[in-house]
Amino acid sequence: MKILVSGSSGLVGSSLVPCLGTGGHQVVRLIRSRPATGTAAISWDPAGRVLDPAALEGFDAIVHLAGERLVPGRWTEAKKARIRDSRVDSTRLLSEAIGRLARPPRVLICASAIGYYGDRGDETLRDDASPGGDYLAEVCRAWEAAADPAARKGVRVVQHRFGVILSAKGGALRKMLPPFRLGLGGRLGNGRQYLSWIALDDVLGAVEHALTATTLRGPVNTVAPHPVTNAEFTRTLGTVLGRPALFPMPAFAARLAFGEVADALLLASQRVEPARLLASGYRFRFPDLEPALSHLLGRQA
Repeated sequence: MKILVSGSSGLVGSSLVPCLGTGGHQVVRLIRSRPATGTAAISWDPAGRVLDPAALEGFDAIVHLAGERLVPGRWTEAKKARIRDSRVDSTRLLSEAIGRLARPPRVLICASAIGYYGDRGDETLRDDASPGGDYLAEVCRAWEAAADPAARKGVRVVQHRFGVILSAKGGALRKMLPPFRLGLGGRLGNGRQYLSWIALDDVLGAVEHALTATTLRGPVNTVAPHPVTNAEFTRTLGTVLGRPALFPMPAFAARLAFGEVADALLLASQRVEPARLLASGYRFRFPDLEPALSHLLGRQA
């Protein structure tokens, strides 16, 4: 397949591009800078609404991963606007361009997030669960709706609602490793909040699966089938590293240190089930946490 990928420098994209290439696909990157001569890349400017629809002709699939990082930094109003606009505006620009193509791609795969559901306690959340009412939920609703022009064109749109992506290369796990390796890690808040995680290997596998799984469309919970509480996660990480996890961070301290980010990303509970992904035939390489962490951290399970 000939596949266009945005967000190719991010945690997922930087691994997905070589993975797709190894799989025999022809991969072209959609980038904000001017492509160097001879590189397989197309330039765009989502903020300036600059994208030549003609450049999108001939692709079999488009994977759209671009967006402002949620962290680091506190969520000032300016930061929150960048988070929202970078996702919603870029998706709308891309999907509107697809809607004008003579031969649109067969599938558009877009990133989304389980932040769509908000803080839901112990409730089991399948792909058709209602949205939450907080800031991240609103961003995710608008983000997913921005792909409507492509869907109206007849393109199969898949929106991967990613959970917490585990990778030693970046993201939440990499930030947690230094204190845990020193034996200073521990649960956040009361530790009862659910954390729906997924190993980077399965993120790549799920995206590749969605390219050809024609039964998949719309929102798809892209999380491992066995979510854990924060207390379980931190205890398991300590076990894999051979370190105790005895230093909890109280909720008030997390809020003091991180502001709104604490409630949205650290203390919120989301018990998410990948019902559609499993029903479509995807088989997880790492359905359970301890083997996933052992693999990611180069430890024996």
